[in-house]
Amino acid sequence: MKVTLNNAQQGHAAIMEMWNKAKPYLLAGNKLVMTVKQEKRSQEQNALLWSVLTDLSRQVMWHGEKLTKEEYKDLLTAGLKKQRAIPGIDGGFVVLGTSTSKMTKQEMTDLITLAHAFGDEREVKWSPTSIGQDD
Repeated sequence: MKVTLNNAQQGHAAIMEMWNKAKPYLLAGNKLVMTVKQEKRSQEQNALLWSVLTDLSRQVMWHGEKLTKEEYKDLLTAGLKKQRAIPGIDGGFVVLGTSTSKMTKQEMTDLITLAHAFGDEREVKWSPTSIGQDD
């Protein structure tokens, strides 16, 4: 059974319903697994992020280099998550990354906010699709 909890009252009712369904299994000696996790980022947030990354890749030079939108995603997620870099097998460095597809809505909101701040500091002219709602 999968349920989305939206508020305390609805959450309590949903948990009680789950308890009523789980109790017979537990009384019969079965073990059950229940997982509680934050909601993942939305498709709207994902679209907004890629629009922002596109604007950055078209307008911002990073230390004298023009980066792709994917590289800006790596740069910004590394900054958000305080990731670390390790030496690569054949030289250079590899950033131990984080996937945006696994981010919660709040993490994605934080990433989009960071991306906007980064671009604003560099006077990016945002496209209309880059300034939408980020939640």
